[in-house]
Amino acid sequence: MLTARLMRLDEQAHEHTHDHHQLVMSLAGRAAFEVNGRGGEVSRMQACLVPGDAGHQFAGLGDNRMLIIDLTGQGVFADDAQLLSRLFEVPRYPQLDADFQSLLNYAGAELQRYGSDPVFTRDLGSLLLRALYLRLFGEQHAPRVSGLNIDHIDSYIAKHLYRRISVAELAHIACLSPSHFHALFKDSVGMTPHQYLLSARLNRASRLLRESSLPLIRIAEECGFSSQSALTTAMRRYLGLTPKRLRDGARSTD
Repeated sequence: MLTARLMRLDEQAHEHTHDHHQLVMSLAGRAAFEVNGRGGEVSRMQACLVPGDAGHQFAGLGDNRMLIIDLTGQGVFADDAQLLSRLFEVPRYPQLDADFQSLLNYAGAELQRYGSDPVFTRDLGSLLLRALYLRLFGEQHAPRVSGLNIDHIDSYIAKHLYRRISVAELAHIACLSPSHFHALFKDSVGMTPHQYLLSARLNRASRLLRESSLPLIRIAEECGFSSQSALTTAMRRYLGLTPKRLRDGARSTD
C-alpha cells in the first residue's frame, strides 16, 4: 500500500525504525536526517529515501512543510519490483531538479485539496516515485561499482569551499578522468558533482546563518558564492526561503 501525506516536522529530534520504505520531500523549509549513520538534509533541492528497517533520526529546522510517501505491505509497483529495490537499496539523498520541484509543488497543492481520497494519494505518490526513479536510474543500463573515497572528497570540498572548485579538480584528487569521475560520482552519491558542491555551499551557509552573527556578505564569501545576491537567489530557489527568514527562524527557536 502506498500513501502520501503532508506534515510539519517539529524541531525536537526523533529517532525510530519502521518496516516500510519512506520518501521524504520538502515543499518548504528544511529538515535534518540521519539514516543508518548517514547524515543529510531534506530541502527543496534534496529528498531523503529511508529504506525499511533502517534506523533514522530526524528533526525539522525551523518552519517546514514536508510531503511524505509511505510504502507498506505488498502490491506497490507489482509489475516493476526493480523500482523499489533499486530506489531503497541504501539510504539516499537524491538531488531534485527544477522540473521535479515543479511536479512536487503540484503534488503538494493537490494533496492539500484531495488528500482524503486514498486512490488519488496512491496514484500521486506513484507518479513522484516513478519520476524520481527515472532521474536516478532511467538512463543507466548497468550499475557501476564505485571506487570513490567520498570522505576524502568531502574533506577537500570543505577545505576549499570558499572558492570555485571544478569537476576536473575533484577528478584529479580521485585519480580519474573528469568523465569517468562524473559518472562514478553520480552513481555513488545520487547527484552530479556540481549539484553536490551547490548543496555543500548551501548547507554551510545555512549553518552559519543559524549559528553565527556573521553578515550575509561574509557568509556568501566563505561559502563560495559570487555575491550576497547569488546566495540569496540560490537559497530562495533551492531551500524555499531567504537568508533573513532562515536566521530569524533559528533565533525564534532559541
